[in-house]
Amino acid sequence: MRCDVIAEGIILAAKELEMTIPLIVRLQGTKEKEAKELIRESNMKIFAYDNLDEAAAEAVKAAQ
Repeated sequence: MRCDVIAEGIILAAKELEMTIPLIVRLQGTKEKEAKELIRESNMKIFAYDNLDEAAAEAVKAAQ
C-alpha cells in the first residue's frame, strides 16, 4: 500500500476531527519515508512507527 496516500488521509481526518489527543500509527510499505515526512510536516500529534509492537507500546504510554 502507498503509505503517503494513507498519511494524507490520516492528516486530513485528524484536521477535520480537530484531534487534540496523540494518534499512533504504524506505516509500512511503499513510499514510507515520504509518508513519515508528511506526518512530521503536519505539526500534528501524529506519531508513525514501523513496528507494530513499538506502536502498541507507545499507544499504551500515551493512554496513561
